Amino acid sequence: MRDIWVVDDDQSIRFVLEKALAREQFAVRSFANARDVLGALDDDEPQVLVSDIRMPGGSGLDLLAKVKERLPGLPVIVMTAYSDLDSAVSSFQGGAFEYLAKPFDVPKAVELIRRAVEESLREAVAVERSSEAPEILGQAPAMQDVFRAIGRLSQSQVTVLVTGESGSGKELVARALHKHSPRAGGPFVAINTAAIPKDLLESELFGHERGAFTGAQTTRRGRFEQADGGTLFLDEIGDMPFDLQTRLLRVLSDGQFYRVGGHQPLKSNVRVIAATHQNLERRVRDGAFREDLFHRLNVIRLRLPPLRERREDIPLLARQFLQKSAKELGVEAKRLSDDAMAKLAAFDFPGNVRQLENLCHWLTVMAPAQVVQARDLPPEVHAAPAGAAAPETVVSPAASGEAVVPATTVAVAPAVAGGGWLADLEREARSLLDAGAPEVWDTLTRQFEAKLIVTALGTTRGRRIEAAQRLGIGRNTITRKIQDLGLDD
Repeated sequence: MRDIWVVDDDQSIRFVLEKALAREQFAVRSFANARDVLGALDDDEPQVLVSDIRMPGGSGLDLLAKVKERLPGLPVIVMTAYSDLDSAVSSFQGGAFEYLAKPFDVPKAVELIRRAVEESLREAVAVERSSEAPEILGQAPAMQDVFRAIGRLSQSQVTVLVTGESGSGKELVARALHKHSPRAGGPFVAINTAAIPKDLLESELFGHERGAFTGAQTTRRGRFEQADGGTLFLDEIGDMPFDLQTRLLRVLSDGQFYRVGGHQPLKSNVRVIAATHQNLERRVRDGAFREDLFHRLNVIRLRLPPLRERREDIPLLARQFLQKSAKELGVEAKRLSDDAMAKLAAFDFPGNVRQLENLCHWLTVMAPAQVVQARDLPPEVHAAPAGAAAPETVVSPAASGEAVVPATTVAVAPAVAGGGWLADLEREARSLLDAGAPEVWDTLTRQFEAKLIVTALGTTRGRRIEAAQRLGIGRNTITRKIQDLGLDD
């Protein structure tokens, strides 16, 4: 493990941290200014950097920005006086791991540095794994079965039916089957048969001749022609209109088809991979899906497990998605604390891998600190224990595979007659009003605001800016309220 670097122009601070960290078997290297740190980075790098904000010859925030350019994954702890809390916010925006308010309790400082070291070591392993990760991630036994199946099919051109719940990654499997097949040099063409109106789907699949219908001003090649020599992925095949199923069966049988409005038969050398989240056997029994087409597609069936059946993959996937979101947004990747990771691993993820990816995108934007705590997770993760029934589906662009901020549902507890805090408020208000107390509004409002602020400060361990963010009020507002309500006393 590398050294802990401490930079502060105050020799006493450096001395105290050096001795305390040495007692915990940490090797320490100290610096009196930011310039020396940047020079030392040319030959070495720390495990964790602990830096003061206000120093002659260069501020800690400038140092943070320059260090993050060179070592984006390095945990940086910023030391700040109480009057520098605005700078603490800037440090979080610059990618700081945490800030340490002066004067600090030495054991708490050492514990914070220890957490940063553990996070650094854990992230180093995660980055190494992700750099070696294939296009599909999974260590769970169920996913290893999928990988083995892809391997066995690598030299085959047989039709494959991929089944699995929405959001479980069926297209990724189809792409992997193509990539590791003899057709890898050809095109991979995907079409979601459920996302295209019935009137347009036939033209999308088979193309059309000029003048075949109103608006057909030019001849257009369909997906079968576009995929010639490669792979055609038919997603959500279970939703294909019944009359088009007949045309698809003909193509799968003899490789021959006609464009819409065409009279010349065309041939296409295509491997078909189909996918569905539906039970096709039931669709056949219900008369909604052709039995002969089902048997034509169901040559090899590959079931992709839902995320709740491969919970051990959630940490690996979450780290990968946080890295991906950070890269897309041009920011440093957030990290999940152990309690946050445990909370995610216990969640059932009714939207599967897609939901986890969108959640990580949401955390990259919304989490207040670089290390995501369990309390920072969106409400639906806290509301639904493992094994609970899936919540009502929210229709969003995520269904079409777009990267979006995941929808969250905020539950509002209904007022219950005779109980709850609203009933207590009513009784207190009635008592004051009946007694003719003056300024009832101001009295109860002050009590309400004070209780809210004290509770929020308790959850953030006294960090006012974070408490304000959680309450949805401004930094200046919470400072003014604390003074007005006498909470500083």
